[in-house]
Amino acid sequence: MNQLITFCKNWTLPLAIGVGTVCYSTFCLVPQLDAAGNALLSVFSTLFPFLVFLSLLVTFCKVDFRQMRPQRWHLGVLAAQLLLVAANVAVILWVKSSVNNQLSIVNYQLLFEAVLACTIAPTAAAAPVVAAKLGGNLSTITSYTLISSLAAAGLIPVVFPLLEPAANVTFLAALLIILQKVSLVLLLPLLLGWLMQRYAKNICQRLEAAPNLGFYIWAFTLSIMTGITLRNIHRSEAGVLLLAGIAVATFVISFVQFGIGRLVGHWLGERVNSGQAMFQKNTALSIWVSYMYLHPVASVGAGCYVLWQNIINSLELWYHNKTKAH
Repeated sequence: MNQLITFCKNWTLPLAIGVGTVCYSTFCLVPQLDAAGNALLSVFSTLFPFLVFLSLLVTFCKVDFRQMRPQRWHLGVLAAQLLLVAANVAVILWVKSSVNNQLSIVNYQLLFEAVLACTIAPTAAAAPVVAAKLGGNLSTITSYTLISSLAAAGLIPVVFPLLEPAANVTFLAALLIILQKVSLVLLLPLLLGWLMQRYAKNICQRLEAAPNLGFYIWAFTLSIMTGITLRNIHRSEAGVLLLAGIAVATFVISFVQFGIGRLVGHWLGERVNSGQAMFQKNTALSIWVSYMYLHPVASVGAGCYVLWQNIINSLELWYHNKTKAH
């Protein structure tokens, strides 16, 4: 029994992905469950942002707000992300101008646009949850999450219309929508966490007594996200080869971003936080901007990225726990 509990603790995120996969597959393969599946989809879609909010609130109750100031590694990770985005945009523009076959243009462009959606996105709001579990500095990665969100809010409305001039969303409108989406799941729990530290210290102390609570709430959220992701992939209009190419490309870019983040952190003295900040992305925002600016198929890349980044997180947590045990 103890071994089973230890196994579940070490592999919480893959188990969460597995639960989401099994649940979606069950409702997908059994026609009699269609009505129940549609009803549950509505419930889980509503529940999802609330769970993200709750996991962050629990985490932010432990943030040392005095440490939330810009760091050297913030600048390094942000610069690396901007260079990666610039390279990705250059490749897409080259593909559009150089490939002769129209079908090839569409396929290659969608492939690289799916990758772009995963590189231009801000750091995930849940990154501090995982970073804290890995022994990172909760306060400094929280401050970078805010910086990254503001940078993405300004960058996305500038970059995507260059690729799809037909997009009819103005810069200001897109900026305000992105800021609204970010504030609901990031700024609001951060503000409440600060208020609770000042005026509800007893509650914060109780939450500190359960250090993994935010992580397990996030794992449950991941199960829901996995099911929704698989549904989007299953109902995508793309062909099998294009879907496979997007899955492979996002798998590669997840490791590339993780490696770059770790390398920047190695140079600037914050490996854990830099790695998480660079590669753990706000995929919900990626999916939205793909639909808004690019093509629904490009959103499949962000869906695949959810799975890859959490597999990497699981390996990180396993290695961290193994090292700590020794």
